Amino acid sequence: MKIWSREMREISEGEEPAVKVNGGAHPWQSAAEAGASSAGAGPGGREAGREPAGRGPAGGRVPKRGGAYEQRAGSGALRLRRRRRRRKMAATEAADPLLMLGVGLIGEEEGALPRRPAPSSDFAWARDCPCSRGPRHRPRDHLSTVEKDTNGEVLWVWCYPSTTATLRNLLLRKCCLTEENKLLHPFVFGQYRRTWFYITTVEVPDSSILKKVTHFSIVLTAKDFNPEKYAAFTRILCRMYLKHGSPVKMMESYIAVLTKGICQSEENGSFLSKDFDARKAYLAGSIKDIVSQFGMETVILHTALMLKKRIVVYHPKIEAVQEFTRTLPALVWHRQDWTILHSYVHLDADELEALQMCPGYVAGFVDSEVSNRSDLYDVFVNLADGEITIAPLAKEAMTMGKLHKEIGQLIVQSAEDPEKSDSQVIQDISLKTKEIFTNLAPFSEVSDDGEKRVLNYEALKQRRFPPATENFLYHLAAAEQMLKI
Repeated sequence: MKIWSREMREISEGEEPAVKVNGGAHPWQSAAEAGASSAGAGPGGREAGREPAGRGPAGGRVPKRGGAYEQRAGSGALRLRRRRRRRKMAATEAADPLLMLGVGLIGEEEGALPRRPAPSSDFAWARDCPCSRGPRHRPRDHLSTVEKDTNGEVLWVWCYPSTTATLRNLLLRKCCLTEENKLLHPFVFGQYRRTWFYITTVEVPDSSILKKVTHFSIVLTAKDFNPEKYAAFTRILCRMYLKHGSPVKMMESYIAVLTKGICQSEENGSFLSKDFDARKAYLAGSIKDIVSQFGMETVILHTALMLKKRIVVYHPKIEAVQEFTRTLPALVWHRQDWTILHSYVHLDADELEALQMCPGYVAGFVDSEVSNRSDLYDVFVNLADGEITIAPLAKEAMTMGKLHKEIGQLIVQSAEDPEKSDSQVIQDISLKTKEIFTNLAPFSEVSDDGEKRVLNYEALKQRRFPPATENFLYHLAAAEQMLKI
C-alpha cells in the first residue's frame, strides 16, 4: 500500500506540482507572476533595461518627474514594491481558491511552507493535562481529505489550514482506507493530546464526478468532544465532495461553521452548531446497556473512575468500543470530564507515550494484543467476552466492601427500572456520589496555605470505618488531590 500526497502523484504522472518551493513560484505566487518576474529580472535582481533610482554621487536624493523623490533600492521604494507585490498576490489568491488550498498541502513538518496565521483563539494551548504537553501538540481545528484511487493507492489530498506530519500519520492509521481487506468504518472518533479527531469515510458511487476515486475520508480535528455534531457536519461535507469533486465548497462551509456556527446544506437546509449541545453528547451513550451486560460488576468500573484509574476496553469492532467507552465517564457525572476518553488507540509508540502521560483514562483498543500489556491498565474490560479484570498492582486500592455493594445495588436497581431513562440513572448515581463526598467532608481540613481542603487521615482512622471503606475513602482523597504533601 502506497501513501502519496497530491504533489507526489502529480510529479509521478509528469504534471507540474500544485506548489513549487525551490527554483519556482512562491507558494502564494501564481505561475503567471513567477514567469513574469523571472523573465524581467536581471542577475542583480533588478528588472532588465531599467536603472535603479537612487542617490547621486553626493548621496542626495534624485528628483523624479512631478517633483517626487524615490530612495535607493532597499529603502522606501523597495518597501513600496513589496507592498504592491503582496497586494497583488493576495488578489490572485482571492480570485483562485485552489491556489489558497495549495498552501495547506502537507507532507512536511509545520513551518516547512509559509502559512497564513490562524486565529489565536482556535489554537490555544491546553495546559491543564500532562498528555497535551510537548512541542507541536496544540489543540487545533483543521479539515483534510484522504482518497483511495482505482489503483489502490491512498493519497492525502489536501489540508486546511495545516497539520503536522505526526498528526497526519496518526490520522492515516485511524482512517480505514489504509487497511487491506478490512471493513469500511463509516465514522470513527478519538483523542490525541487533547485534539479530538472525527473521520467519516464513504464509498464513491459510479454516478459521482470523482471517476478515479473508489473511497474517500473527510478528516476533521477540533478542541471539543461532540461526535454527533461532527458526524452530521462531515456527512454534509461528504455530499458536497461527491457532488462537486472539489474541496472549495467544503472549505467555504468549514470556515462558515468556524466563524459563524452555521453553513448551508444543499439537501437538508442549514447546519447549526448550537443545535449540538455538549451535554447531549455526554448523555448519548446508554448506562443501562452497560449495567445489563455487567450487572453488579459495574461497580468495579464506577470505583475505577472515582479513583481516576486507567481503564482499557477491548473489542474487535471499533463501533462497539467507541459506544461503550464514551459512556463510562457518565458514571462520574460530577466531574463531567470527557478528556479522560481515548476511544480509539493503536499500539503505536507515540500514541502509547501520550496515553501514559495521563493520570487516569478510558482507552479503547481493537487489537487483542493489548490484553498482554498490563503496564497500560488498572482495569481491563474484555467487551467481547463480557469480563472485567483488575490488574494485580491495583487490587489494593480497588478492594471492595460494604460501601461498594451498596453502590452496586443502587446502580443495578436504578438501571433495571423500566420507568427510568439513562439520564435518570446517571442522576441516581450522581446523588450517591455526592453522599460519599459528604461523608468524606468531616475528615478534611483547610491546608496550611489556606488554598484547599486536605484529608485528616488521623480523624478518618478514628472513625473506625470497615477496612475496605476506609481504604476507598483514602484513595478517593488521593484522587481528588486532598492528601497533604
